[in-house]
Amino acid sequence: MSDGPTAGDELVFMMGKFAAKFPTDRRYAKNHMWAKREGSVVWFGFSAYAVRLLQDVYFLEWSVDAPTRLREKQTIGNIESSKAESELYAPAAGTLTEFNMLLMKDPTPINVDLYGAGRLFAMECDDTGMLTPEQYQDHLAAAWKIAEKTIKGQMNE
Repeated sequence: MSDGPTAGDELVFMMGKFAAKFPTDRRYAKNHMWAKREGSVVWFGFSAYAVRLLQDVYFLEWSVDAPTRLREKQTIGNIESSKAESELYAPAAGTLTEFNMLLMKDPTPINVDLYGAGRLFAMECDDTGMLTPEQYQDHLAAAWKIAEKTIKGQMNE
């Protein structure tokens, strides 16, 4: 299953020499998740920007069960990668309806098919307030300045 972008249907943000590509057929949350409406639910996954910063994701754990009513920014799980351990937060308020349970056994699709099989979970929520692809690109420009300083600081330790 891959419903990722096709040529011409994506924007590109340069993270140094790395091109983070993101489809224009969805919206984006400020916590670097994409949101794609499918019927009555919105599927969420990590943007290429997030995956690039995390690098090789190898562990994913949920701390809530579906169905669960969530507040925006509520902790919903944890992720571990070769570069970071982090809590995961709800990108919107709504009802979490489903997890992509295949990722529990093998989170590799997060790394290789992030806009398709690497999708994380579905929610019944309002996605109209999320960022358009163009607004997300502007958000990335500001976020990258901070991330770049952090990365350079880590290399100097």
